[in-house]
Amino acid sequence: MCEAAMKIALVQARCALGDKDRNIATMKKVLSRNEADLFVFCELYLSGYMVRDQVHGLAEGLDGRSVAKISELAEEKGCGILFGMARHDDDLPGVIKNSAVLVSDKEGVQAYDKMHPATFGPFEEGLYFAKGLAPTIMELNGTRFGPCICYDVFHSEMARAYALGGAEALICISASPYTSRSSFERLLPARALENTLYSVYVNQVGTQLNLVFFGGSQAYGPSGDQVAKLPYFEECVQCIDLDRDDLLMARRARPTVRDGSDMLIQD
Repeated sequence: MCEAAMKIALVQARCALGDKDRNIATMKKVLSRNEADLFVFCELYLSGYMVRDQVHGLAEGLDGRSVAKISELAEEKGCGILFGMARHDDDLPGVIKNSAVLVSDKEGVQAYDKMHPATFGPFEEGLYFAKGLAPTIMELNGTRFGPCICYDVFHSEMARAYALGGAEALICISASPYTSRSSFERLLPARALENTLYSVYVNQVGTQLNLVFFGGSQAYGPSGDQVAKLPYFEECVQCIDLDRDDLLMARRARPTVRDGSDMLIQD
């Protein structure tokens, strides 16, 4: 019998630029209409992506008003909620991180800070956000997963570190415009296949200032097979089951995690 370790909802929802209360209201509506153990929203969902200098006024700490409101939603629903936000650094006043935050009724608040802010082409993240220091495995109801944010997924060593740390899924929240679509759609199944874990991608959708986000959220199983594909340019919610038996079978059939654990660079 297959063991569904977790039902994950990929939430492809438009962000109201600079309106945190409205975005939380959308979050509440999504939770009321769907059932899942974990709801995943996109990068910088709380504020929207293209807020530029407004980010200083929109950023909050993990003990802020918005995180408290979302924690209440998670407690009422009995679920976990993973979302992106601009976060004040706990130790460095005035420094902001681009963070993935998980709230849940049992595990409390967990956070990962984006290690590779995108600062090239149309992206200006390095002007506003400091780099995160290390990957951070999150846990929900006994399932371990590795969060990453958009450009992070281009760095394969991060997904491998998560797999070796016991993660069963890589969850990438993103704010990727249409011009980057083909790159993500090549990388996401590769990250699943090379690490025999689930690869889940939730992207922003809609237009913000000069960027058009394509949506196209998707998920791949531990053998690299596609298990979900949301439409381009439309709001949508789709659930997948993270099946632990499938993950174990994939790792027995192609033991990349076992065989990669002793890989060292020799001087």
